[in-house]
Amino acid sequence: MHIRHANEHDVAGIANVHVNSWKTTYKGIVDDSFLGKLSAADRIEGWRWKLANMPEDEQLLVIADEDGEVYGFMSYGTEREHKISHEGELYAIYLLEEIQGKGWGKQLFARLKEFLQVKGYRSLLVWVLEGNKAEHFYKYMGGQELKRKEIVIGGKTHTEMALLWSSIDRIRPFS
Repeated sequence: MHIRHANEHDVAGIANVHVNSWKTTYKGIVDDSFLGKLSAADRIEGWRWKLANMPEDEQLLVIADEDGEVYGFMSYGTEREHKISHEGELYAIYLLEEIQGKGWGKQLFARLKEFLQVKGYRSLLVWVLEGNKAEHFYKYMGGQELKRKEIVIGGKTHTEMALLWSSIDRIRPFS
């Protein structure tokens, strides 16, 4: 497997990883009936549009095997809300459960850090749903809790945390 920039042939794979990761990651956090209604087929057009309309300041990477099957992805770019005034934001990182804990997230973070350096960004922000085990990964990689907000998923209120790397130099190196 390798990491590369996503292309139009990856859309169905990205949608599949997105939905299946939600179903495993948020089980017991988000309402089961909401998770049960998620469908990769419903996400394909959104990802197709995203790839076709990706701004220059964003990237979408995939982890894929030699046959092109997608096992994970990461999306990032300029901080979307422009409210926290930090330059970079990790929008999404999803890996199928079978490749989690095998170093792929760290490798994706190394690519993210390169992007931030090239763009001249000094900091990074990510929002993570409370209870998501990725929170521990982000903190391991150097993120520090900045603030919290309430969001609604499937008609229920959840807490989302903003984690910040005030300097991209604080992103733990891949080893």
